[in-house]
Amino acid sequence: MRCPLCKIKLEQAIIANVAVDYCPRCYGLWFEEDELQFAKDEKDRSFRWLDFDLWRDETKFRISPAQKFCPKDRMPLYETAYGDSQIKIDVCNLCYGVWLDRGEFKELIAYIKEKAEHEVLYRYLNNVVAEIWEVFSGPEILKEEVLDVLAIVKLLRYKFLAQHPTLSKILTSLPR
Repeated sequence: MRCPLCKIKLEQAIIANVAVDYCPRCYGLWFEEDELQFAKDEKDRSFRWLDFDLWRDETKFRISPAQKFCPKDRMPLYETAYGDSQIKIDVCNLCYGVWLDRGEFKELIAYIKEKAEHEVLYRYLNNVVAEIWEVFSGPEILKEEVLDVLAIVKLLRYKFLAQHPTLSKILTSLPR
């Protein structure tokens, strides 16, 4: 496979325990289908429940042609925003691979952390219900969905401890 920008051969590297291809010149990263989600989940396990499936809702999926070609199948890549962020990524609509320019993976992780903190503070109940529903409806295997529910419940505990420190002290000091 060749870099969409530099046209040189991509090399392999491990990013967040996921084998990805990268360009040794421009340091762009190529994630094949689902590899970006696996890397995101591995980078910070506490935010694994927060998913951004680029392909799920076609009405929100705005793309524009990019001047890059997919390293895997040599078809044009399309530029789109990641979730509702300002981060532009390049995607292939055939193989569902994602090209990230230098530094974009780090920006995505920062965005996801910020988004997760907002979701926990302001939409916690909606997210718990959605995660519990996903246990029964997918899209991941049952074990992964249950782990997502447990991660969001763990965040509730932290949220409660942070927002009500005095009450937390009282509760934790009670005999068991």
